Amino acid sequence: MSNGPDLNNVLTLAEAVQKRAGRVLVFTNGHFDLLHVGHLDYLEKARTLAGNDGLLFVGINGDEGTLQLKGQGRPIVPAAERARLIAALRPVDGAIIFEENTAIGLIEELRPEIYVKGGDYRDKPLPERATVERYGGRIVLIDLLPAHSTTALIARIRALPE
Repeated sequence: MSNGPDLNNVLTLAEAVQKRAGRVLVFTNGHFDLLHVGHLDYLEKARTLAGNDGLLFVGINGDEGTLQLKGQGRPIVPAAERARLIAALRPVDGAIIFEENTAIGLIEELRPEIYVKGGDYRDKPLPERATVERYGGRIVLIDLLPAHSTTALIARIRALPE
């Protein structure tokens, strides 16, 4: 008998491989700094691609990688907390923190049937593309909820009167 939600959905890579166990896997990754409804909308859309018996795993960029990719002052929320928040969302079956600047290593190990990124990647390079295509995976770009981004949220917070 369960005492509530599964609090063990922040996974190591080895745990993720074991949990996958032959099920259809949809995978995405990102910083997810300052969680907002745009993130939830994106993850809900990604989850539908897994079907009823599939899984959605989310790679969370570690703190050092987020600093390198997003710049000074980021992340605002530490990776362990970001992973815990993402893992607690209903559409998500597991979150995995990774320290590399790309998710290529996770993808090589997990080999998701579907790799999902935001529609903003239509106009910029996707470093993981060659890896996914090499083993026959599919890439799906999901349209993002307009006017919902962490960068915009930070700008709104900064503009608040003191």
